[in-house]
Amino acid sequence: MQHPAHPMRVDVPSLRKPSAKDGAEIWKLVGSCRPLDENSMYCNMLQCDHFADTCVLAEISSEIVGWVSAYVMPNEPDTLFVWQVAVSEIARGQGLSGLMLQSILNRPQCKEVTRLQTTITADNAASWALFRKFSRLQNQKLESVPYYTQAQHFQEQHKTEYLVTIPLAKRAQLAA
Repeated sequence: MQHPAHPMRVDVPSLRKPSAKDGAEIWKLVGSCRPLDENSMYCNMLQCDHFADTCVLAEISSEIVGWVSAYVMPNEPDTLFVWQVAVSEIARGQGLSGLMLQSILNRPQCKEVTRLQTTITADNAASWALFRKFSRLQNQKLESVPYYTQAQHFQEQHKTEYLVTIPLAKRAQLAA
């Protein structure tokens, strides 16, 4: 009797903080992950350099296959804002995005963080699926409201971005 075919799994990625030298490769990864907005290569270098403590990249055999850029909000130190999540095609479907998010939240720089926020356009199904799953793993309800609107903020040049908020229950209990 033959065994049913199992989907091929890639090697387990290693996670690490980025450095400025990773900026160009991250820029290429983001460019290959539609519908993500491409930032400039310089922006990705700054993220890697200035926000390394709250960003993470995933590698398989020294190839960057995942990236999360995030930062603790300057005026809201209890909030981690996730700017961008990118996973290469070869590493999708294995929970890497959630693993990268959790790795950032586990860092000392996020010890005061009790909620996660991001913005998502209505048509970005992959991002909605990721953050809905992440909210379920936190046993919390995801909340969303229009934030940067197509008409008011983007002069009709970009779709409305919805602000997504996920409370981090375990952290809130620890802080209480």
